[in-house]
Amino acid sequence: MRLDDERESSNVEDRRGMSGGRRGGGGGPNLLGGLLSGRMSIGTIVIIGIIALVMGINPLTLLSGAGPETAAPQIGQPAPQLAPQTETDRFVARVLATTEDSWGEAFPREVGAPYEPPKLVLFSGSVDSACGSASAAMGPFYCPGDRKVYLDQSFFDELSRRFGAPGDFAAAYVIAHEVGHHIQTIIGISDQVRKSQARASKTQSNALQVRMELQADCLAGVWAKAHKDLLDEGDIDEALTAANAIGDDTLQRATQGTVVPESFTHGTSAQRKTWFLNGFKTGTIAGCDTFAAQRL
Repeated sequence: MRLDDERESSNVEDRRGMSGGRRGGGGGPNLLGGLLSGRMSIGTIVIIGIIALVMGINPLTLLSGAGPETAAPQIGQPAPQLAPQTETDRFVARVLATTEDSWGEAFPREVGAPYEPPKLVLFSGSVDSACGSASAAMGPFYCPGDRKVYLDQSFFDELSRRFGAPGDFAAAYVIAHEVGHHIQTIIGISDQVRKSQARASKTQSNALQVRMELQADCLAGVWAKAHKDLLDEGDIDEALTAANAIGDDTLQRATQGTVVPESFTHGTSAQRKTWFLNGFKTGTIAGCDTFAAQRL
């Protein structure tokens, strides 16, 4: 992805080195807001699965991104803005800026309102958000409680090394997917889904969550379409490789040897690729209505 001539977003907070990346209080854990079940070893995933089973909950819910919204933490001083120091810092700030540009243009046209961009928080090790505490092992996430994307950049190495999805566009897709959850929040989809999940069975709740995640994948495709002039040959393949690597069926097969569709919370590898491509093809929010789709 050609970003050298793109501007850098000012909506980046750098909390690295802040006592584990923590500022203020927070509620209980709401682990991983969207993209996948995180940058963790197979052993760690198995341990989480055992803990979840002991607690009587679906292990994949610990890895999903639609946890309940909790009260925002009390913040003492405003978090410092990022002063880019590395190429990765600049890359993140530029990718975030492209999401601001594309959604800033699309919102007045499709939603009839100005776009309110999220903040992106860089942290290392662990961080507190309005959704609770999370470690870098849980991967990038979006918190609807404070409307911020949280990212430990070491995840990019994990995406390449453990999940076999290298490349700058695969990393950009990670950010665009989490911003997709922000889109869902500000246009009211997230709130509607949480209310429906509160009245639904576990299987029905998981099915709604799958549609949420696939819609975020589709919205990442819409962002990619808006910036197709910045793409290099093979960039779309990088995003599809990442989407394939983090499908529920692929992860379940790797961690437990069997696939349990009723427990899916993010969608299969094929579904994630399909909806990213659907967003890239249509280029519109309206084209990402996974909730109206008869087949995913």
